[in-house]
Amino acid sequence: MMLIETFKFLFNRDLLKLKQEIESYNDQNKLWYVEKGILNSAGNLCLHLIGNLNHFIGATLGNTGYVRNRELEFTQKDIPADELVKRINDTVVVVENTLTKLSDNILNEDFPLLYNNEKVSTMLMLTHLLTHLGYHLGQINYYRRLYDKN
Repeated sequence: MMLIETFKFLFNRDLLKLKQEIESYNDQNKLWYVEKGILNSAGNLCLHLIGNLNHFIGATLGNTGYVRNRELEFTQKDIPADELVKRINDTVVVVENTLTKLSDNILNEDFPLLYNNEKVSTMLMLTHLLTHLGYHLGQINYYRRLYDKN
């Protein structure tokens, strides 16, 4: 399997898992619940992942024109689960379409934006984005099991 195909498979797998997590909430209010000592709700982490991937993959690599408002990812509240699912589905399409247009050769090239004020390869950046998705996906799963008990 070519590396771009591997990235496509893994992003798709984890975005579909994100969709499943959001759909699995019994009480939509719990999507936005924040326990003392916790900084972000599952809903806000979902918005953050959608914004992150649309910015770094869609806009930066795919020229989609997406304009990120990172602050809103953490301040918007009470978006219905079905709207979050729609946004996840849209992100799946953006990531798939963008990665499909890339070749493995681009992976060794510099990513168009700096990461932590440094030049990094596109492969490193895609790997970072994938692990970032997995990290927050795990938090969302944990929050759902902890707070959405029925």
